[in-house]
Amino acid sequence: MGHSLGHEPRFTSGLILRPFRRKDTSAVHEAVRASLPELAEYLPWAVGYQRSVTAQFIKDSIGAWASGRAFDFAIRAKEDEDRHLGNVSVWFTSKANLVGEVGYWIRSDETGKGYGAEATAQAVQIGFEELELHKVQLRIAVGNERSESIARGLAVTFEGTLRDEVKIGKEWLDHTVWSLLAD
Repeated sequence: MGHSLGHEPRFTSGLILRPFRRKDTSAVHEAVRASLPELAEYLPWAVGYQRSVTAQFIKDSIGAWASGRAFDFAIRAKEDEDRHLGNVSVWFTSKANLVGEVGYWIRSDETGKGYGAEATAQAVQIGFEELELHKVQLRIAVGNERSESIARGLAVTFEGTLRDEVKIGKEWLDHTVWSLLAD
């Protein structure tokens, strides 16, 4: 049973997905800064964001990968490998039951170009083929229409809504849950 991943990049028709490197801090920081208003609507870590958050994320990502807990990928276009387009991650929510989750974000000035759908489809494939998951879930903040459109495009099944799932500042957000089964 595959519960870990090799560090080699994964390729789609237009993208490179690869593990994070410490030297990615500046490129990721720039992408986050360019997307902060949109990210802060839905992601708790973006509220009060500082460059140190990115440095810590990359350090944690490298450690999580090494221990097999989570696998975060930098998304880069094949034609510009230095520009950070966003992140996509796959992690176990239950190793015993072979259930995992995929999460993603795309920098605001690159949305609507299909990068999120392409990277997310690849992460789902990694979950099923490389991690041998039985079920992959996506949790999406209610109101995040771009992320929901990615889920719909992947033909995942809507499972329901989790109430008050994530706190952003002083507000609680509901999350929708979507899933796909290996079979």
